[in-house]
Amino acid sequence: MQSKKSQPQNPFSPSKELQLFLAGRSLLREELPFSPTIIETHLQQGYLQKQSGLEKIQSNWQCRRCGTQKPHRIGSYPCAVCKKTCYYCRHCLMMRRVASCSELFQWTGPPPTYTTFSKKMLQWEGTLSPGQQQASDSIVNRIAKAGKKAEKMLVWAVCGSGKTELLFAGIHTALQLGMRICIATPRTDVVLELVPRLQAAFPNTVIAALYGGSTDRDKFAPLTIATTHQLFRFANAFDVMIVDEVDAFPFSFDESLAFAVKKASKETTVTIYLTATPTSVWKRACRKGTASCITIPARFHKHPLPVPTLQWCGNWRKSLEKQRLPLNVKNWVLYRLKTKKQALLFFPSVASIKQALPYFQAIDPHIHLVYAEDPLRKEKVQKMRTKEIMILLTTTILERGVTFPNLDVAVIGAENAIFTEAALVQIAGRVGRSAQYPFGTVTFFHHGRTKAMLAALSQIEGMNRQARRRGWLMND
Repeated sequence: MQSKKSQPQNPFSPSKELQLFLAGRSLLREELPFSPTIIETHLQQGYLQKQSGLEKIQSNWQCRRCGTQKPHRIGSYPCAVCKKTCYYCRHCLMMRRVASCSELFQWTGPPPTYTTFSKKMLQWEGTLSPGQQQASDSIVNRIAKAGKKAEKMLVWAVCGSGKTELLFAGIHTALQLGMRICIATPRTDVVLELVPRLQAAFPNTVIAALYGGSTDRDKFAPLTIATTHQLFRFANAFDVMIVDEVDAFPFSFDESLAFAVKKASKETTVTIYLTATPTSVWKRACRKGTASCITIPARFHKHPLPVPTLQWCGNWRKSLEKQRLPLNVKNWVLYRLKTKKQALLFFPSVASIKQALPYFQAIDPHIHLVYAEDPLRKEKVQKMRTKEIMILLTTTILERGVTFPNLDVAVIGAENAIFTEAALVQIAGRVGRSAQYPFGTVTFFHHGRTKAMLAALSQIEGMNRQARRRGWLMND
């Protein structure tokens, strides 16, 4: 009697669409555009896992999406879903409500793969300065050896040193190794500026740009450029995490963003922090050798950083109340108009900038202002790029993340507490960034010198001295 052949069993075939959509992410059920049947089947087969949105830790609730557990950030409400009193996270509420009865879903199946091109993926043909090359080699070395444990390093590079370009070789190495990379930055403006530069360098690589209102939210990509807030939606996703402007608001003020970076990273992730103005904690760690740190004190074009000059302008607030500008401020503006030199003038507050605008427009009606909530902010910045606007009054919203090639800057009221050492160094760093226009003036108009002003001056002069000692500057 012949035995019956056992019938071959059809193995479960997971949804490719679900895999690409959810891999490396942690999303609410209502954020998943898939039927309950597909979700339940993948849960049963072990390709998905779910967990409650809030976790009870001792007597406090903690949000599993953003990590907050401060009592004032956790609210309660009578829930129509579970018919009980539910707790929810106020801190990340703008990204949909996470409640104690909510469920966050993660992909636990095999990670998606993407095709690495046999041809050279990096199409950038530029050359690096000695400082850039040193940092680039260190990054490549860490990425090439990744896999056993997490690696962290800080790149302390002066404004205009070419931080983006020194990342190219490391990104290329990671892509060749099939790694997933994220560049996280605090501001949308920086994301929008980085995307075309990275796409030009890696034209054959899929790049996702994530920020509020982005259309790339559902795209799986080997290279992601995102605001740090977007990392709340990721978990165990990236092999290489690059955090730009690590000292900038809001990253330096919101501990949940550091939690998001850690949650979005794998256990073996190489994390690279970039900054031109490290915090005192980072500076101490670099000096003591407790953190891996590379310093680049020179710009890529090998010209020194413009050193600010400090000019007393009297009580500038009283001058505005009397409907006039301080004389040296007025002369500064007139000279830029005469020489047709673009300029940014930084003010300490929206109220002061609005108060000052009419007196500047009395000199030239084409002078404009911009601030964070300005509905025409993007348009005005673009007009600065195309030189339709020559002089722009601004708050600290433009202290970093923007580049105009031929520029002078001034700070009105540099003694104000909002102008920290880091802010003043960043503002000075807007000048002389282009190899074609490596020089320009930086002026701090003040009603009294502060420690922050003197520290900023000292830091800039110190970086120039370092660059000269290393032989990284042209004869200046």
